[in-house]
Amino acid sequence: MENKSCFSTRTNHLFAGQSHPFFSTFEYKRLASEKVLLRAVGRSNRTMDALGLTTPALLACVFFLIFLSLWNYGFKRGKLPPGPTPLPFIGNILQLDLKNMTASFSRLAEKYGPIYTLYLGTQRVVVLHGYDIMKEALIDQGEAFMERGDIPIFKDFARGQGVVFSHGERWKQIRRFSLMTLRNFGMGKRSIEERIQEESQCLVEELRKTKGQPTDPTFILGCAPCNVICSVLFRDRFKYNDEKFLYLMNLLNENFHLFNKPWTQLYNFLPPFRIYLPGQHRRIFKNLKELKIFVLERVQEHQKILDPNNPQDYIDCFLSKMQQEKENPQSEFDLENLKMTAVDLFGAGTETTSSTLRYGLLLLLKNPEVQAKIHEEIARVIGHNRVPSIKDRQDMPYTDAVVHEVQRFIDIVPLNVPHAVIRDTQFQLYVIPKGTTIFPLLSPVLYDSKEFPNPDQFDPQHFLDKSGKFKQSDYFMPFSSGKRSCLGEGLARMELFLFFTTILQNFTLKPVGDPKELSIKNTYVGFTNVPPPYKLRFVPH
Repeated sequence: MENKSCFSTRTNHLFAGQSHPFFSTFEYKRLASEKVLLRAVGRSNRTMDALGLTTPALLACVFFLIFLSLWNYGFKRGKLPPGPTPLPFIGNILQLDLKNMTASFSRLAEKYGPIYTLYLGTQRVVVLHGYDIMKEALIDQGEAFMERGDIPIFKDFARGQGVVFSHGERWKQIRRFSLMTLRNFGMGKRSIEERIQEESQCLVEELRKTKGQPTDPTFILGCAPCNVICSVLFRDRFKYNDEKFLYLMNLLNENFHLFNKPWTQLYNFLPPFRIYLPGQHRRIFKNLKELKIFVLERVQEHQKILDPNNPQDYIDCFLSKMQQEKENPQSEFDLENLKMTAVDLFGAGTETTSSTLRYGLLLLLKNPEVQAKIHEEIARVIGHNRVPSIKDRQDMPYTDAVVHEVQRFIDIVPLNVPHAVIRDTQFQLYVIPKGTTIFPLLSPVLYDSKEFPNPDQFDPQHFLDKSGKFKQSDYFMPFSSGKRSCLGEGLARMELFLFFTTILQNFTLKPVGDPKELSIKNTYVGFTNVPPPYKLRFVPH
C-alpha cells in the first residue's frame, strides 16, 4: 500500500522484533495503534476509492484517526480531576472568555467542582478553585506543588532565568539569596522604612505641583514604588523628570497592560502557532530586551567600583556572590540570572504596587465616606506635623482595614502565577502527573462569600470586628501562599500603608465630574487586573 509512508517503515521495524533506543513504552503503544490503523486503511482502500476519496483525503483521514487515538490515550492517562472534553489542538479554548478569564474559570468550577482539568491548547492544566483546595495544595502539600508552571509568554521571555519563573535548584538558590539580601538591607526593618518615608515625601512634593488640577495619577504613582526598588537594587533613586527613569516607567507600564490582551492569551493557549500570531504582544519581548539593557548598564557601573567587603545594594551583593562562586560549576549566579532577577524585582515590585495605589485612590473617590474616616484617624493618631511610620499601623485599624480591603477587592493577580507539581502527586481522589501546570486561583479565595459577606462590595468592615479592631483573615492572600508566595510581600505591605497614609495626610481626593460615573472595572481581566484610566484632583489640606 503506497500510503503507509514513514509510519509503515517505523512499525515494520518495530514488529520485526528490532528494538530502538529512542522508543519509550508510550512510543511502542503509539506505533502499535498506528499499525492497526494502517492495516485497517489498507483493507478498506478499495472501498475508499469506490467512494471517490483521493489520496490526500485518505491521508487526512489516517492522520486524524491517529491523532484521535493518541489524544484519547493521553487524555485518559492517570486519574485526573474531571473537566470539559477538549477539542483536538485547541483544547478548551472555546469555553473561555479571553477578556475575562476569571469569570470563565468560575463558571467551570460551578459545573465540575473546586478541582478540575482543562486543556489550554495541548497543555494540561489543573485548576484549584477555593480556599480549602488552595490550602491543601500550596501549604499542606506545598513541597509537591512548589514548581513553577510553564506559561508560554512567561517561558519565552524569562527562559527559566531569574527568581519568579525559574525552576528547581536555580529557583532555590536565587530565592534564598534574594530573601537574605533584602533582609540584610532592611526589608521589614528601619532602613527600608526610612527609604519609603523619604520617597513618600518626594511623592507629596510632586503631587503639590499639580496645584489641585485634574491629574492622571498613573505616572506619579508609578514613580514612587519604582524608586524604592531602584534604591534597593542600585542604591540611588531617580528624579521624576529623569529621561531614563521615564523610559523605564513606560516599559514596565506597557508590559503590565499587554499581559492582559486577548492576543497574549492566544499566544499562551496556542503555543505551536505562537510565532505566527500577530498582535501587540510582540512588544513584550522588545520591552524586556530594553529593560535588560537598562539593568546591564547599571551592573557595568557597579562592576567598576565594586567593593565585595562593603556591598551597598542588591547588585553589589549579587556580583560579590558571582565572584565567590566563579569556581563552582553548580552555581546559578551569573550575569544572565542577575539581569532577569532585577527585571523580576522591577516588574513585581513596581507595577503591582503602583496599580494597587491607583485602584485604591479610585475606590476612595467612589466612597467619600471611607476617605473621611481615614482623614479623621490620621488627624487623631498622627496629626499633620510628623511623617507617618509603620508603627502607626497598630493604632490605625480603620486605615489598615481599608488597605487590606483595597487589595482584596481589586484582585490584582486573579489567576495567580501558575505552579506545577514536581512529581506524580496523589491529591484527594486524583493522581496529578509530574509537570502538570496548576492554576491555584486567587480570585475565588479573595471573593469567598462566607468569609467576606457581599464580596462584590468594597467594604472595609470585612477586616474589622464588632468593636472596630482590625481582624486578620486566612483568606487574605493577594501575594499567594506557600513556598512560591511573593518574594517582596513584606516590602509591598509597608509601601502600601505608608504611601496611602502619607497621601491622605496631605491631600483630600476630589473627583473630576460626578463620582457615580467613574468606572472601577477594567476592559480586560487576564493574568493581571489593572485599573481603568481616570483623573482626580489632589487638594492640599
